[in-house]
Amino acid sequence: MAIPPATNQEFLREVDDELRRDRMTSIWTRYGRWIVVGLLVALALFAGYLFWRNYQENAAGREGEQLQTAYDALAAGRTADAAPPLDALAKSSSDGHRALALFTQADMLLQGNDFRGAAAKLGQIARDDDIAPAFRDLALVRQTTAEYDTLAPQVVIDRLRPLAVPGNAYFGSAGELVAAAYLRTGRRDLAGRMFGQVARNETVPATIRQRAVQMAGLLGVDAVTQTEDQDAR
Repeated sequence: MAIPPATNQEFLREVDDELRRDRMTSIWTRYGRWIVVGLLVALALFAGYLFWRNYQENAAGREGEQLQTAYDALAAGRTADAAPPLDALAKSSSDGHRALALFTQADMLLQGNDFRGAAAKLGQIARDDDIAPAFRDLALVRQTTAEYDTLAPQVVIDRLRPLAVPGNAYFGSAGELVAAAYLRTGRRDLAGRMFGQVARNETVPATIRQRAVQMAGLLGVDAVTQTEDQDAR
């Protein structure tokens, strides 16, 4: 006797369910321990991430307080009290706090006329690839300024030439130093050209442009008219 279609479909469904149960049982028997281990590892990694993020946030908060303590001490003239927190922050894993601490230490050394010490601190920033490029470029310009009198002119030119281009944020300062180095090597044409470019660049601070106008004029480059026209606009 033929099995009614409905009964046939119900039978096939029961067989299929039974096969699935057997397959799942087999998988669990064979791989169950590894599944549990994998879940535990995933939970451990997630817990570790939460702990790390919380630690980072707390550390950032503590370091921010240390930096403020150092700045408060400096504002009150207590330089000695500012030194310990700055020393600690100069070794921080936070790129921003590390850079700010090193810049501050360099400024303190410059105030004490320790140009070599300040240049060393600024050089640390300039060579630190983890610190933002803008900070590194600023540190390189300031480092070169601090040790300018002890450097060969060609060292200054090679070091700052990549920054001494229109459009760079530090074009004015870098261009002025490069032009002065050109002048020390006797290349008056290159010095005058660089001073002229600095003088005519509207993004350069006014004090630097004024010096550049004067130097360009001494070297036979007339940048006064063009600069005045630009200032009038």
